[in-house]
Amino acid sequence: MKWKEIPKPIKVRLITSFFNRAVSFSIMPFMALLFVHAFNEVIAGAFLIAMVFVSFITNLLGGYLADRFSRKRLLVTTSALTALTFITMTISLTLDWMLLFMVIYAVFSVTSNLGRPAMGAIIIDATTKENRQAVYALDYWLINLSIAIGTALGGWLYVSNQLLLFGILSFTSSVLPIAYYLFLDDTPRTWQRQKLRGVLTDIFTSYQLAWRDRPFVKVVFGSMCILAAEFSMGSYVAVRLADSFEPLSFAGWSINGVRMMSIINIENTLLVVTLTFIVQRLAKRLSPRRTLAAGLMLYTIGYVVVTSANSMTALMVFIFIATIGELLYSPVLNTQKANMMPADQRGAYSAFAGTSFAGADLLSRSTILVGTFLIPSMMSVYLGLILLTGFGLVYTSLFVKESVERERNVS
Repeated sequence: MKWKEIPKPIKVRLITSFFNRAVSFSIMPFMALLFVHAFNEVIAGAFLIAMVFVSFITNLLGGYLADRFSRKRLLVTTSALTALTFITMTISLTLDWMLLFMVIYAVFSVTSNLGRPAMGAIIIDATTKENRQAVYALDYWLINLSIAIGTALGGWLYVSNQLLLFGILSFTSSVLPIAYYLFLDDTPRTWQRQKLRGVLTDIFTSYQLAWRDRPFVKVVFGSMCILAAEFSMGSYVAVRLADSFEPLSFAGWSINGVRMMSIINIENTLLVVTLTFIVQRLAKRLSPRRTLAAGLMLYTIGYVVVTSANSMTALMVFIFIATIGELLYSPVLNTQKANMMPADQRGAYSAFAGTSFAGADLLSRSTILVGTFLIPSMMSVYLGLILLTGFGLVYTSLFVKESVERERNVS
């Protein structure tokens, strides 16, 4: 699919999401470090855990609002508020008002998550079943590129010039609401004035509909299990490599467990950026069912081995296999998931689908605790069971006869 063939709302969404994500990932990996230095480990840890729950709740509220209000207006409002939070955080950092910085960061978590489901719904609104997979493949490529750029920018400037970093973030985030206002088409929604109790009941009803959609719920829980493997790279695998990887030396440069973890993360990013479209062209020769199955099998094999491997060669070979599997299954899974969302409930469904990320994060963190009782080879078995559970849930919900018939009735 050529760039000029992509509808304008999708172009706006892809470009703005690229910059928005790059901005977010330039600071997110360093927030814990910033709060620890400003306060202490206990306060920083408790605050960041609280923000996970705040983000979860506001994401669900954002899905409800995206189905009731103009998605363009919601995006313009939330992104403008997000820009104000960055500007305020920059000022408070300049004046060393870290308590204010923490409060404004909490506001940032609310405003950014309120607008996220609307972004997800917009891309579904503007695509068709015919071009959706190509758009999601491009979006997947841009996601990984933006994360790489954002992480590199943050790593370069966090230590040397924090104020310049936050100044760049303030400027970039201030441009986004302008871009939404100028280039996004409006999507009017009907809204009836209700009492607070009526609104709360309406929110509950919206998500009750999604929860009763059994095939969709299976996809969400299956996605959670699948993503847990990737998320475990930053938890159990990172801890294990730091503790047990035998250091290597090349031309006087030592590679310890921490550096080995960085190497396979860099390899994963480079593979995604360079091979996404090549793999997608090859995948066109297969049906979505076979592409998903092949991708998830490679992904499972790769991460099961990486979970317990201590050889540099094995780690690099099997992260390659896992990444190829991810490139195969991810666009298909996102496309099929989008096809399952009713047109009038896409905001709520997108928000509900987003809970798989929070669930995967919690599940991956549990691997650190489980890993204290199991040896690495048994952890591979443990993660393999989680992945096979996710594989089964996703595959049966998407490709059994009832789900296929259901998809055909959804616009």
